[in-house]
Amino acid sequence: MRITGIEAVPYAIPYTKPLKFASGEVHAAEHVLVRVHTDDGAVGVADAVPRPFTYGETQASVVAVIERIFTPQLVGEDVFARERIHGRLHRTVGNPAAKSALDMALWDLAGQSCGRSVTELLGGHTDRMRVSHMLGFDAPQRMADEALRVRDTYGIAVFKVKVGRRPVGLDLDVCRALRSALGDEAELYVDGNRGWTASEAAAALRELDELGMTLAEELCPADDVLGRRWLVAQSRIPFVADESATTPAEAARSLLDGAATAISVKTARTGFTHSQRVLFLCEGLGAEVVMGNQIDGQLGTVCTVAFGAAHAASSRRAGELSNFLDMSDDLLTDPPVITDGTLAVRDGPGLGVVIDDAKLARYRQDR
Repeated sequence: MRITGIEAVPYAIPYTKPLKFASGEVHAAEHVLVRVHTDDGAVGVADAVPRPFTYGETQASVVAVIERIFTPQLVGEDVFARERIHGRLHRTVGNPAAKSALDMALWDLAGQSCGRSVTELLGGHTDRMRVSHMLGFDAPQRMADEALRVRDTYGIAVFKVKVGRRPVGLDLDVCRALRSALGDEAELYVDGNRGWTASEAAAALRELDELGMTLAEELCPADDVLGRRWLVAQSRIPFVADESATTPAEAARSLLDGAATAISVKTARTGFTHSQRVLFLCEGLGAEVVMGNQIDGQLGTVCTVAFGAAHAASSRRAGELSNFLDMSDDLLTDPPVITDGTLAVRDGPGLGVVIDDAKLARYRQDR
């Protein structure tokens, strides 16, 4: 099965409300649908999710690097020659979203070829994951109201709380409002997107300790080397590296240098192949992982649960799998459905998805 062509289709779908956090805010899913075509007529798909304020990629840069650099390198290659393909992609520095989408589309093709789901190919541990819902910046009561709505509608009992604003007191008020509204049975954890200093984060963690937070993610910049190490050393809960650990090497440095004790794995950033490498590294070092969310739509969410459910270590915690609910529309003919706080792996070979071509035509940005 050889690659005959690659499409990179930019599209934009508005969110029902902006998602705000310390490193930026998004008003629309400005993504790139990647389709890899083969000589036997099969098509593998994946979503590239650029985040310019985190990784430097834009929608235009993803399209350009795929069309001008990666496609000429990959046309004619065997779909199953992933190591050789990654060697060619690695010649170009950066571009994690573009590379990850290509990798996941190849895994989709591999699954289609042998009649197995991507989850089965990767490990086949379970068929579903518990879901965590991510709450962006808002007033305390509005964030509490959203959490209650999501809990009552979808059965979700795990919430990631975006913090990192100044004054810190507003974020503490949000966490208190959430705990009061949801009660002790809900799991809450915080993500600062590097918005606090180390000293602010340390003071906040002392205040948050009584609220039973289970994780703390990127509360201060990893580039603040001594401050981050000092903060992690005194944290009583796992401290998660996310945007500071975007490769297996960065994850290893974060854990060995004391800059983190857990790692967020995002298939939108490391695909399936390199996400496995990050995951196995964490297992070897005894570090926990959480399946993160790059504000994915339906297709990105399908990829995340496909990977997370495949392994025991990545399915242990709830995955961030619900933010496609914040989109005003989407591209799949058969949307994911969250039931009793869980999301199931798709049936069918590969990723098991079908793109609605009429919706893609409506939202694409290149025509």
